[in-house]
Amino acid sequence: MSGKTEKVIPKTLPGFMELLPSEQILFNQLTDAIRNSYERFGFLPLDTPVIESADVLLAKTGGETEKQIYSFSKGDTNLALRFDLTVPLAKYIALNQNNLAFPFRRYQIGKVYRGERPQQGRFREFYQCDIDIIGDGELNIMYDAEIPSVIYTTFKEMGFDDFTIRINNRKILNGLFASLNAGDKAPEVLRIIDKKDKIGDEAVVTELKTLGLTADSVDTIMNFISISGTSDEKLNLLKSMGIGSELFKTGVSELEQVIGGIKMFGVPDANFAIDLTIARGLDYYTGTVYETFLNQYRSIGSVCSGGRYDNLSEFYTDKKLPGVGISIGLTRLFYQLNKMNLLTPAKQSVSDVLVIPMTNDLAVCLSTATELRNQGVNAEVYLTDKKAKAKFGYADKLKIPFAVIIGDDEIKSGKFSLKNLTTGKQQLLTLDEIAAEVKPPQNA
Repeated sequence: MSGKTEKVIPKTLPGFMELLPSEQILFNQLTDAIRNSYERFGFLPLDTPVIESADVLLAKTGGETEKQIYSFSKGDTNLALRFDLTVPLAKYIALNQNNLAFPFRRYQIGKVYRGERPQQGRFREFYQCDIDIIGDGELNIMYDAEIPSVIYTTFKEMGFDDFTIRINNRKILNGLFASLNAGDKAPEVLRIIDKKDKIGDEAVVTELKTLGLTADSVDTIMNFISISGTSDEKLNLLKSMGIGSELFKTGVSELEQVIGGIKMFGVPDANFAIDLTIARGLDYYTGTVYETFLNQYRSIGSVCSGGRYDNLSEFYTDKKLPGVGISIGLTRLFYQLNKMNLLTPAKQSVSDVLVIPMTNDLAVCLSTATELRNQGVNAEVYLTDKKAKAKFGYADKLKIPFAVIIGDDEIKSGKFSLKNLTTGKQQLLTLDEIAAEVKPPQNA
């Protein structure tokens, strides 16, 4: 035997994203922006296990969703990887309802797993960034109005200006169908309406007719989803349609309250709109629904979605827990934005400064880095014994903006050479002066 170890070909499974350090810094920047925005509105952090008991996790699932879930057994226990952050939240609240303050406001940023067919921009392991507000028995409609304010602040925090939060109410849609004696066909009609942007009006009409709807009913539905104008104009048109369904009227009233509340929260008119074609969450959402789009990049699709639901934890407790929430699919959003070069890094390196020893006396070099860290500067020391060119090459490759050069002369004088590696400017400064010069603005 030669003793040579047989090598395994390194590979990453399809549908799982790995980033280079420079990309991960950018990803973390986006994550921090979302987290900061959520916390600004008082949402509390929550983390739940990635692995759950299968009977708990799968209580509400079925059909295609269940086929996508990663499940396995350990001994006699059936387990599954979480496929979203909502079901674990429902379990968490059912377990802890007596110890929580309601309305309970939580955010969670974490990985979820779905065994979908991987394709460009779609992943089997991905981060979701969720917020939810859960009520005890009831939840004021103004919380539905607060959610777009959070969305607006979050996307502004991420550096976007031209986006629209599109809003509808499922009760309006369901009430309309009931008035047309098509209530039993509502799920099918909603699925067709949801495809309007992709397939066009003519195809929508054709598909609606295949459901057996009358020509008048199809015309009413098409006129309804084609209502245009400002949010106030759309509300007035909805109220003037003369539809007698109480569910429809309730939905219009709720939508009117939500739009009024959004304005009170200070969201600009340019960043939200009523969209009567939004019909997401067919089996889940019961009232307000949201979809958010970057207007110049509609090809990305919805970048943030959610809505109001009647009872979060109905599979785990008899206590009624209505809620409203949204989710940002962070991994997919980052992939698309990064691919299109739409993200601007606030900083390209984790380190603010590289301490470069030009002496065998490392004590001062190490204490200098420690003092810089104590003053809020991210500092690392280059300890490998190489020539100066290699040391500066290391800093350049990692995009570290400054170098502190310490030789015997600097140690004697008590001042150190600070070199700006972008401009080439070099100064002889005290440690406090160096800290003031290189300290990032956000840490100042």
